[in-house]
Amino acid sequence: MLHEKDKKILQQKGISEMQVAEQLNAFRAGFPFLNIVNTAEIGSGIIKTTPENAVFFHQKWDEYLQTDASVVKFVPASGAASRMFKDLYEFLENEDCEPNTPFVQKFFAEIEKFAFFEALNEICVKNEEKSIAELTASKKHKAVVENLLNEKGLNYGFLPKGLLLFHSYTDEKRTPVKEHLVEGALYATSKGKSNLHFTVSNEHRALFEKHINEFLNVYEKKYGVRFSVSFSEQKSSTDTVAVDENNEPFRDENGEILFRPGGHGALIENLNDLNADIIFIKNIDNVVPDSLKDLTVDYKKLIAGMLVDVQKHAFDFLEKLENKDVSIEELYEIAEFCEKTLNNHHPNIEVLSFDELRAYLIAKLNRPMRVCGMVKNAGEPGGGPFLIENADGSIAPQILESSQIDMNNPADKAKMQGSTHFNPVDLVCAVRNYKGEKFDLLHFVDKNAGFISSKSKSGKELKALELPGLWNGAMSDWNTIFVEVPIETFNPVKTVNDLLRVEHQ
Repeated sequence: MLHEKDKKILQQKGISEMQVAEQLNAFRAGFPFLNIVNTAEIGSGIIKTTPENAVFFHQKWDEYLQTDASVVKFVPASGAASRMFKDLYEFLENEDCEPNTPFVQKFFAEIEKFAFFEALNEICVKNEEKSIAELTASKKHKAVVENLLNEKGLNYGFLPKGLLLFHSYTDEKRTPVKEHLVEGALYATSKGKSNLHFTVSNEHRALFEKHINEFLNVYEKKYGVRFSVSFSEQKSSTDTVAVDENNEPFRDENGEILFRPGGHGALIENLNDLNADIIFIKNIDNVVPDSLKDLTVDYKKLIAGMLVDVQKHAFDFLEKLENKDVSIEELYEIAEFCEKTLNNHHPNIEVLSFDELRAYLIAKLNRPMRVCGMVKNAGEPGGGPFLIENADGSIAPQILESSQIDMNNPADKAKMQGSTHFNPVDLVCAVRNYKGEKFDLLHFVDKNAGFISSKSKSGKELKALELPGLWNGAMSDWNTIFVEVPIETFNPVKTVNDLLRVEHQ
């Protein structure tokens, strides 16, 4: 039962009563697991390119950048960095004065290797009147951590990951934001302009803007590129209602319904608002220093070149399909393209009439398209590439998270555990149709691909609803191509000590 006060909150957020009812029903009914046909592997859902392919697709991408097409690099960057420092927070909370775990011991043993070392040392001298070396010598390790994480120091426990110092160069220190702009200059610049879009939280937006304004002119001169940087925030209309153990709206101490952010799947709205032809998507923390950028740039150009090449073929076929004089032989040629190039395997299309087959192929081709880089599975947590059965009986590639897989089904569990590849979030997306019109990306979301998680608020247990993930259910009905990319192109920073890996030095 919604109170008048609840309805006012819904109106402020832009959430309808029907949306709340649908979300409550999702808690009660749950979400169905997808029907997994198999894992995607090399030769069966995943393409392994050759050096000759690379040259061809690089050329296609270079040619595309000479057109009037708009290219944008989309970077989800709203996440706070606090989870990077989980082990350091635990160190602050325990009674030991000196490092008491291998993680914290490594942090201090190699502290001078961090790009933020100099800034941290300066703030320690300012606040503690001692350097890091002096503080650790006198067993005041916690003072160093406090100056790293807390507001009195560098405040890294509050800042977003994108604004932390990641990499050291002879002439500067770079944040992930800086590295993304450098990447944009190297593979996503069309006619001298590089467009980047960051999704950020409201509390951090001004910090992002200030940071970029501090170096933008210098980088434009250094790379000979005009940067256009824009921001957006996750919309409050994508928040989801939380519920109690009885699947009734969870209310806080003031009696107000608790809403929570809907997860990264909410960003499909932000993506949908972009006015672009081609959009690269990459996480904020997956960046490397210049010494390792060549491989990343090569494969970004490769998958982008593949995308625009395949898209051109699809557009040509759609124009043929629009002409009712298309022959039955041409229909089967187009069906073969869908199967062999897009890995979209059809049910028994021989039973379809000419008009039914033509309509079916138009529906299959006239949708957003993406090429997704996949790395060999190295045991990282997260989703992977699978072949799943759609409601119409067709089989298509899809990125799945473990929450979408029935782990109580031995066959599905075995498929997940036997997956050869992993999703590093390395996507290039085409979001216009063959007439040059923008797709409404919200029409291609599988609303049944969300999931429910357990959380707590003020010591009380609650259940939270996450929307279909951005590269999972939110892109469920896109045409998808998986391509193997080297594991060296995937270098996320999940903990502060990841910055000590050779890839980040």
